[in-house]
Amino acid sequence: MNGDEQLLNARVHDAEHDDPTPGPLPHRTYAELVGGPLDGLLLDIHEWRTEQVDDGVALFTKLGRWPGGRALYGARPDESRRPGSGVSCCFQDSGDTL
Repeated sequence: MNGDEQLLNARVHDAEHDDPTPGPLPHRTYAELVGGPLDGLLLDIHEWRTEQVDDGVALFTKLGRWPGGRALYGARPDESRRPGSGVSCCFQDSGDTL
């Protein structure tokens, strides 16, 4: 699936379930979440600095090993990032924490 297809079909992490448009916006930048409880969702990283992307993220979720805990996702170090809007990189699951 290419980046344009991902933008058309994906759901953004933290989008409200009753939001009529839970998908990504064409002018924003996203990381695809791969593996773990949030697999397939997009994370809005539009205004993140390179260092923030490199550090990864701990996302609140009710779907992880510990409901109400955090799912840990990190940038793939060997993956190049596509500049601009759309899906620019993937964040790989690295476990759960409280």
